[in-house]
Amino acid sequence: MDQNTNTPASGTIYADIVLPLALRQTYTFSVPEEMVNQLQTGIRVEVQFGRNKHYTGIVRRLHGKHPGYKVKPILSVIDLEPLITETQLRMWEWMAGYYCCTVGEVMAAGLPSHLKLTSETIITLGPLFSDDATQMDDQEYMIVEALTLQHELSLKDVRDILQKKTVYPVIRRLLDRRIIFLKEELQLKYKPKKLKCVRFTPAYTTEAEQIGAFELVSKSERQTAVLLEYLQLMRDKPFIRRVDLTKRTGASDAVIKAMVKKGIFEFYEHEVSRISGAEGEAGEAFDLSEQQVTALAQVQGFHEAGKPVLVHGVTGSGKTRVYLELMQAVLGQGKQVLYLLPEIALTGQIVKRLQRVLGDKIAVYHSRLNNMERVEIWKAVLAGELSVVGPRSALFLPFTNLDLVVVDEEHDSSYKQQEPAPRYHGRDVAVYLAHLHGAKTILGTATPSLESWENARRGKYGLVSMPQRFGGIAMPAIEVADLREENEKGVRHAFFTPTLINEIKATLERGEQVILFQNRRGFAPVYFCPTCDHTIECVNCDVSLTYHKYQHRLRCHCCGYAATPPEQCPACGSPEMKLGGTGTEKIEDELKIFLPDARLARMDADTTRGKNALGELLSRFELGELDILVGTQMVTKGLDFEKVGLVGIINADQLLRFPDFRADERAFQLMVQVAGRAGRKHRQGKVIIQAMEKGHPVIHDVIDEDYHRFIGRESRHRAEHRFPPYVKMIHVQLRHPKRSIVEEGAKLMGGWLKHHLRDTLDGPFEPSVARLRTYYLQEMVIRVKPDGKELNRVKGILQKAVTQLGKTERLTGVRVVVDVDPY
Repeated sequence: MDQNTNTPASGTIYADIVLPLALRQTYTFSVPEEMVNQLQTGIRVEVQFGRNKHYTGIVRRLHGKHPGYKVKPILSVIDLEPLITETQLRMWEWMAGYYCCTVGEVMAAGLPSHLKLTSETIITLGPLFSDDATQMDDQEYMIVEALTLQHELSLKDVRDILQKKTVYPVIRRLLDRRIIFLKEELQLKYKPKKLKCVRFTPAYTTEAEQIGAFELVSKSERQTAVLLEYLQLMRDKPFIRRVDLTKRTGASDAVIKAMVKKGIFEFYEHEVSRISGAEGEAGEAFDLSEQQVTALAQVQGFHEAGKPVLVHGVTGSGKTRVYLELMQAVLGQGKQVLYLLPEIALTGQIVKRLQRVLGDKIAVYHSRLNNMERVEIWKAVLAGELSVVGPRSALFLPFTNLDLVVVDEEHDSSYKQQEPAPRYHGRDVAVYLAHLHGAKTILGTATPSLESWENARRGKYGLVSMPQRFGGIAMPAIEVADLREENEKGVRHAFFTPTLINEIKATLERGEQVILFQNRRGFAPVYFCPTCDHTIECVNCDVSLTYHKYQHRLRCHCCGYAATPPEQCPACGSPEMKLGGTGTEKIEDELKIFLPDARLARMDADTTRGKNALGELLSRFELGELDILVGTQMVTKGLDFEKVGLVGIINADQLLRFPDFRADERAFQLMVQVAGRAGRKHRQGKVIIQAMEKGHPVIHDVIDEDYHRFIGRESRHRAEHRFPPYVKMIHVQLRHPKRSIVEEGAKLMGGWLKHHLRDTLDGPFEPSVARLRTYYLQEMVIRVKPDGKELNRVKGILQKAVTQLGKTERLTGVRVVVDVDPY
């Protein structure tokens, strides 16, 4: 077999192709003779699958063995070079096997839609299109001409226009040159990224003319300072942003506008590549503290021993600075880094810091980029030119020289993909990806997950502790306000204790800021009738609708259903409908009564939907334009503001009473993380935890900052009741629009599994939310010893049961969802 093309030396050539579909296997196609020398593993090809459907597939392997069924030929070769690496394909196959899904589902999740065209793909002319046809061949021109008339075309339409089956290579060329776009891309309103900049007008091009400008500004100290700063910046930067001038000199924008009126400066927009890591050069990092020096040496020692490292450092201990030191060393060797964050939208400060230090060697990759931007980064990573910071989706990028993987806030539940398949955990896939590349791994957090802690305890991971905050700043003082006691005293308010209100007032009087945490959005989670206790529920799900006051709408947070609140009870006709419970919108509303002069803002999924809404909100808070920020668990992630003096947790009991075996762990993590936002810069902060169950052991652990006590008790509880990480858990959910059919399917499948799995199977049973998005649900839970062979055996039995159910008359419509390591 040829080493470069992976093709057999002679005879008929066949290719196993991965398609972006939920298929249990790859399918084999024949390779036409003229394509033999063009194909390699990882190259995209156009194939026909089914009667009329065309897809972009990935060549997995080339061989000379006939598959035993009638094969179709590959229609066209799309790429000149492989777009997918062998390592990526191995990771896809591992994910499919471990998470009980298909390689096609992993491919569909991992590739930008620009790279996985299908017959149904809709194309349209791009915003950068011009009428110049001199650079187009005849086929390209025919497609563009048709688009000027019809505006949108499917790839099936393109085949009809060109009168040929193989159109994907033509489409690829037009996409690469941005002459056409995918329709869904344009819905993202792609625009080139532009910076607002300042430059000298043509009247000040020479050095003598620039010095002469000082005469025009001699009467204004601020204008003189701006001109001096501009000349200084000119020596080091290819372009100068307006914001840089105002920040460095303290001058307002009006000062610069006055200089524009005098003809010295002019404003313009500078277009930059969206994959640029930073707008300027890499900056210098501060000196390491003694704790950071020790931690860095320990991490390097574990890496030399070939172990992943868990860095357990309190909030504000300077973990990111340690990561930066390691990243700079790797980048200095010309190798690649992957830095994972739970949610890229919530970690803008960390991203800015990484880019400030590492410059354009690192780019941000996430779902809010349009497909052209994502493909641009994809190709740069494949060429080995770029390192990446991003959420779990960045794991799918084609790294070729990966040497370091950092998983920041490794405990965060956002790393777990819920819908659709593959239902993977980004932290665990990151560790496996690093293993495939022979790269080093760091997992960092102030509150390690029990899984990672257990791996460190057993010696599988190295453990590095950073117990002090950087700069010697004390951890925040934590106080519990007893909601039960305050209510018994007849306090005026149901969810603000006098303790919290008084501390908020004192904090604002000192000129500091406040963060308030409430883990429910909306105004009130329940809208009910006090006469007959009827609750308004979603028509699609068995959950109550949440009232949103600003929109005056009831909304389902599971499926998105919305309705106008009824003026009278649908059950008994009573006109006295009431609201129950508390959400972030209600907290914000009530605070305006207590603190009418405070500048308030709310940070939750409702207020941060726009592409730039979250960044603008955080920027206002960072600049001191806001006094109080009320938010959901968004406020616990990656925020570092020097003026935050107080953090309030409105209702800790909500976190502790959640019906999940991870409830205590998540409550501890959330409370510690949000508490860590207080007093991170110059002085000790304060945290007020409001709770009914003041004596709950988790609250005591948070107050005492005693992670070891918490983790010891939680470990004993999990081991005793057979929960992860002491068993491997597989969650099986059956879904169907009819309750009787899903119950029948669950009973039949449960019987098959029980016969083979015995006591390792719990269920089937109806979950607490028995209907979701119009589907009735039945569930089963499988607990398996954490042994690879046993886990694979159980997965094999489970897969056979799923297949058998799919062949059973009347039950073919039952959908089975398998979630390995549910989170």
